[in-house]
Amino acid sequence: MPTEDKKRLAHKAVVTRVLEGDGRASRAERRAAFDNTGLAEPLRTLIEKVAKQPTRVTNEDVAKVEASGLSEDQIFELVVCAAIGQATRQYETALEALAEAMTDEKRSEHASEDPQ
Repeated sequence: MPTEDKKRLAHKAVVTRVLEGDGRASRAERRAAFDNTGLAEPLRTLIEKVAKQPTRVTNEDVAKVEASGLSEDQIFELVVCAAIGQATRQYETALEALAEAMTDEKRSEHASEDPQ
C-alpha cells in the first residue's frame, strides 16, 4: 500500500475514533465541535478559538464552559474534536489544491506538446 494511502487511512481512523468512539461528551457534541457549528455559548466561543485562534484560548474560556455544566473530560474531548476538525479541513483543502495544481500542470504539458 502506498504511503499516502496509509496516511489517509490513519487520518480516517483518528477522525472515526474521536467522533464515534466512547467518550464523556455525546457523539452529537463531538460532531458539532469537529464541524465548529451548532454550539451554544460559552462552548461556541471556546471551540471557535481552538479552531481559528488557538493562542487566544484562556483559562477563563475553559472556566466558563465548565461553569455551564460540562466536565473537564467533556471539555477536553470537545477541544480535541475541534482541533482535529480544523486540521482535517486544512488537510483536505491542501490535498485539493495539490490535485488541482497537478491537473493544471498536466494540462500545461499537453498544451505545449500540441502546437496548434
